[in-house]
Amino acid sequence: MTADGHAVANTDASTDADAATDGVEDTGAPRRRRMWWPAALAAAVALALGVPALVASGTSASGSSTLSVPADDSPEAGFARDMATHHQQAVDLSFVVRDRTADGPTRTLAFDIINTQANQRGMMMGWLDQWGLSQHSTATPMAWMKMGHDYQAHDGSLMPGMATNTQIAKLRTLSGRDAEVYYLQLMIEHHKGGVEMAQGYVDKARNEAEERLAQSMVVAQTSELQLMTDMLKERGAEPGVPAS
Repeated sequence: MTADGHAVANTDASTDADAATDGVEDTGAPRRRRMWWPAALAAAVALALGVPALVASGTSASGSSTLSVPADDSPEAGFARDMATHHQQAVDLSFVVRDRTADGPTRTLAFDIINTQANQRGMMMGWLDQWGLSQHSTATPMAWMKMGHDYQAHDGSLMPGMATNTQIAKLRTLSGRDAEVYYLQLMIEHHKGGVEMAQGYVDKARNEAEERLAQSMVVAQTSELQLMTDMLKERGAEPGVPAS
């Protein structure tokens, strides 16, 4: 992983994430206790992986790890590229809602998503750089999953769960409770798509470090799905993005 790519991602995330909590009243202690751990999990994963693990792809008969670089069309490269793109939109949506509401629990959730997914995105971009692979590809998103996805990219939504440009523009026009509800509805769909992709990689993984990161995404985002569903109910709303 290049020092430059990773350091920039983490510096930007931490600077903006600190701003996400400015002015948030400390009135939701129980909620905070439920939501701080995804960010901590990402940090722990980053420390645990280490550079040698990035290219470990198997174990020989003698028990020693074999080293290789994933192919450009491998699940390893495809997952890193596609999930990095998916994560970037989650970060973008979270920055938008941060500026559209003063609600403490919503801003804390946005902070956690910004911090966790920006760090994970930096890790995946760093792996691609370590492998000497391009961070972009002309391949159809999620083609590496080989699941016959018939999802048609449209209006900026490149993969299942991603919001469209129209939906993001709408979020920018809302404020207060309306912004909170719409953000949660968009992010629930976003997490569903992310969990499906992460589990798809876990099922095909040949790189232990990347598999551990993907599995941590499945666990964390599944937990956040329940949290966001509960937050919607508290606001008298249900999951499901309304037709624009």
